[in-house]
Amino acid sequence: MAQSTYELKLPDIGEGVAEGEIVRWLVKPGDTVKEDQPLVEVMTDKASVEIPSPRTGTIEAILAAEGAVVPVGSVIVTIAVAGGGATAAPAAAAAAHGGASTTAVATAPAAAAPPPTARVEATPAVRALAKELGVPLERVAGTGPGGRISADDVKAAAKGAPAGAKPAPKSEPDEQRVPLRGLRRKIAEHMRRSLSTAAQFTFVAECDFTALVEHRAQQAAAAGSAGIKLTYLAYVFRALPFVLKQYPLLNSSLDDAAGEIVVKHRYHIGLATNTDEGLTVPIVHDADRKGLFALAREIDRLAAAARDHKLKLEELQGGTFTVTSTGAKGGVLATPILHHPQVAILGVHAVTKKPAVVNGNIVARDLGNFSLSLDHRVVDGAVGADFLYALIERLQSPGAWLEADDLR
Repeated sequence: MAQSTYELKLPDIGEGVAEGEIVRWLVKPGDTVKEDQPLVEVMTDKASVEIPSPRTGTIEAILAAEGAVVPVGSVIVTIAVAGGGATAAPAAAAAAHGGASTTAVATAPAAAAPPPTARVEATPAVRALAKELGVPLERVAGTGPGGRISADDVKAAAKGAPAGAKPAPKSEPDEQRVPLRGLRRKIAEHMRRSLSTAAQFTFVAECDFTALVEHRAQQAAAAGSAGIKLTYLAYVFRALPFVLKQYPLLNSSLDDAAGEIVVKHRYHIGLATNTDEGLTVPIVHDADRKGLFALAREIDRLAAAARDHKLKLEELQGGTFTVTSTGAKGGVLATPILHHPQVAILGVHAVTKKPAVVNGNIVARDLGNFSLSLDHRVVDGAVGADFLYALIERLQSPGAWLEADDLR
């Protein structure tokens, strides 16, 4: 039967996305592929996605190298398919076909048809390690959640040892060069853009969490029976919209091109979350419309989805303010970098028992620090300090403003 060449173009995989970085090819020339089989991992400003094959056929040529940034609509691979005349895959057609399914960071809104063959679950970093060590991922048994293959699994397979076995000593090279690609590259670009654009400064203040710790302990049974992990962050997210309404400049962005401050009237709070590929910021949308328990449930869900690479694209969009937490790692304070073009980000640090002076007496209290980074072009230091002290005042007396219907 006669064959024709199918040109697959980089599809339009998100609003405002004009280009994508080729992170890793999952096929090579000469490979036989089936329709909907993942071909390539692509990183955009919004998410990391996998582009599936629109046709069954054989890979003829790969036209975009790993690490290259290509515009939407560019031909990235050609596929030899059975049939008549030559065909091309317009970007819109590829997208309509289920053009991109997100796995590394986010999940595309439209569900693509499942691939007909078993899929290897591994992050781009693990895939890169497997390629470096010459280990076929299809032959590695993953020990991570859902059978995900870890770096240790790949290393064990490279040595011919079962996963989890103690590695044999070996001579390590003096250095290793790892390409700055994918999410790590986007983080680097965003951080540099933020620091070079905003006039950033950080204000730090201490909060007495003692009453909040007691309130949380009182709600532990109700939260546990509802399957909710009630954390300090849930209280912070519950208090923030009240204070942001008092100080609206902190819930804004700066449109440099138009020379305008854009004040937002909805409260979409980002949660900076550490993943094995770098920091991801899923969004708790309309935080002001959610009670304490609902926020706790949403924070836990989004953090888990980020770590498991199952976030949806819309769950990464629209943030107006960001919170970052050192979590179990503790820390006295940090100077968080703004999530550009937002003008404020709040750092939450370890809460620990410390001596404090209360009514002239030294007593043990639950104390922790907040660090608030601001864009001084929009927010003056006095306004930032007033905002943070208003937040602290609210958190130091949660029983005075939390209502019964918050526990839902």
